[in-house]
Amino acid sequence: MTTESPRQLRPSDLGRGSRRPGVARQLPPWGPWAVLAGAAAFSAAVLSLTGFQVALFVVLTVVVLILTVYTWARVVEGPRRAFDRLVTVVVSSAFLVALTPLVSVIVTVLQNGIARFDAQFFTWSMRGVVGEGGGAYHAILGTLIVTGLATLMSVPIGLMAAVYLVEYGRGRLARAITFFVDVMTGIPSIVAGLFAYALFVIFFGPGVRMGFAGAVALSVLMIPVVVRSTEEMLRLVPNELREAALALGVPKWRTVTRVVIPTAIAGIGTGVTLAIARVIGETAPLLIVAGTTTAVNLNPFDNSRMATLPVFAYYSYVSPGVPRDPYIDRAWAAALTLIVIVMALNVAARLISRLFAPKTAL
Repeated sequence: MTTESPRQLRPSDLGRGSRRPGVARQLPPWGPWAVLAGAAAFSAAVLSLTGFQVALFVVLTVVVLILTVYTWARVVEGPRRAFDRLVTVVVSSAFLVALTPLVSVIVTVLQNGIARFDAQFFTWSMRGVVGEGGGAYHAILGTLIVTGLATLMSVPIGLMAAVYLVEYGRGRLARAITFFVDVMTGIPSIVAGLFAYALFVIFFGPGVRMGFAGAVALSVLMIPVVVRSTEEMLRLVPNELREAALALGVPKWRTVTRVVIPTAIAGIGTGVTLAIARVIGETAPLLIVAGTTTAVNLNPFDNSRMATLPVFAYYSYVSPGVPRDPYIDRAWAAALTLIVIVMALNVAARLISRLFAPKTAL
């Protein structure tokens, strides 16, 4: 009895469209990138005839990319893989489209603000300056003072409110606090400014302007952010840690202060830093209660105006002097300074999260 040996696959068998058994056909790795380049070239050629616009270019490129990749994948790989590639391209395109405004803002602010981003801008105020020259030294100090006071007021209140909601809160009071925190998270910033103005009018009379009032307005916006971020971090602490501490006879308050909060301190620090970055650029409440000035004012409790960077940029743009260009340049430089501060705060948040994260042994 003889058995035939399996027929060997010759190279010539792969030449006329056949493929190796069990190996699925698929697009080459460079395929989607080549389609993207072709879609961009096609969109640029079409829009060059009707008037080039960046927004239309991005939209048309994405549409052509999606249709081409899906059609090609359906022919080569089949409907199932084609749908998978369709979803991948849609998600990736959505990410790039969402990233486009951010990159555009950063590039625009850099182009317009780098001209006045010099030593004079950070060491001079606008007292007695008309036209060119001057800087935002007084506004930078005012921003740091007002935001620092707001942080000192918001962090303890937000932290203790979050601890109550997670560790102690039950019943109607906890539900009411949660409801009002959610409401405060979405209130417009101008409402916080009007609240602070109405509060300080009771004690100082109409027309009150001071840095502390601006800090109160910012704290109204900052507290719900701190509460929400801290609450989420505390809920991530495993219940086994709490139960182990209580089983050893540790009081509840000591368990919270020595076990729960230290475990979640990295996330809490990140949330607080992001909350500061959230309010440092607010303009509307500071326009109402802090006002603006051209001189340095380091006393937030004095019933006098205190300049801040957002208000400085606002007035430099809407009420420029003659000539107009120096004021616009200072407005762009103030915007660039705010972006740098916010980016520094986000980097600090990541460092805090990395340094204070609980260390786990392998």
